[in-house]
Amino acid sequence: MNLRDLRYFVALADTKHFGKAAERSFVSQPTLSAQLKKLENYLGVQLIERQPRRVTLTETGAKILPLARRILQESDEIISLARNEHDPLSGKLKLGLIPTIGPYLLPLVARRLRKQLPQLKLMLYEYQTAQLLEKLRDGEIEVAILALPVPMDGLESRELYHEPFNVAVPNNHPLSKKSQIKLDDLTGETLLLLEDGHCLRDQALDVCNRIDVKENEDYRATSLETLRQMVAAGLGITLLPDLATRGPFGSGQGLAVKEFARPIPTRTVGAVWRKSTSRTEAINAMCDVIKSAMDE
Repeated sequence: MNLRDLRYFVALADTKHFGKAAERSFVSQPTLSAQLKKLENYLGVQLIERQPRRVTLTETGAKILPLARRILQESDEIISLARNEHDPLSGKLKLGLIPTIGPYLLPLVARRLRKQLPQLKLMLYEYQTAQLLEKLRDGEIEVAILALPVPMDGLESRELYHEPFNVAVPNNHPLSKKSQIKLDDLTGETLLLLEDGHCLRDQALDVCNRIDVKENEDYRATSLETLRQMVAAGLGITLLPDLATRGPFGSGQGLAVKEFARPIPTRTVGAVWRKSTSRTEAINAMCDVIKSAMDE
């Protein structure tokens, strides 16, 4: 048994497809299939149920999967630790972000990160919060940027910035004429939200739970850009994080973006990583750059 075969096994478990697992592992499908068969022969148990157009793990395979992930994670940590002894601010750093942060934060900080950490290569991934934390704990990514708080078992966190919420309303809406909006102004309005699984949905509901706001349950968006279009079409109003309303994402195209009057509802954005990681120095250096940019 070797680490390569365990990587093939994990890739197949993740993709549920021999072709996709082979592509992810940079080998041919026959090679991957043959190596997995050798792994099963070595262990003396069947790990994979091979059915036409469907791949599933056996009961034993499902039990072995988390152990295989842990072994691969630890082996990657060994390699990373050895490399970091030479230059802790170099090499690849796997960074995951939630969809309501990534597209809006990265354009603001990417150039600074390249300039101040030229040897650090960020590998970018985007997942919703629950999946992001799962990938982090499984060792598939090394650091996540998301809205805090989150369950911190085995994890460390650092606050990066506090982000206000703004209100997006149709251009012809009475609230579009106000310079600032009080929370009570939203009473009786129809609120458009993201689909289940997005933490921004829960945050918006938390902001509005003190007033009588009706959620439009017939329309749940998959992205902030879809929410924007729904508001512009006059289907309701929504709350948007501040970065998603700056520059090209601001008012226009059928909607107006208005700031809240004090007290302004906000969310806390931070970085989260495993306590056991060997990339703490690189993670903190990246966080320093992002925090500095957002403090300006």
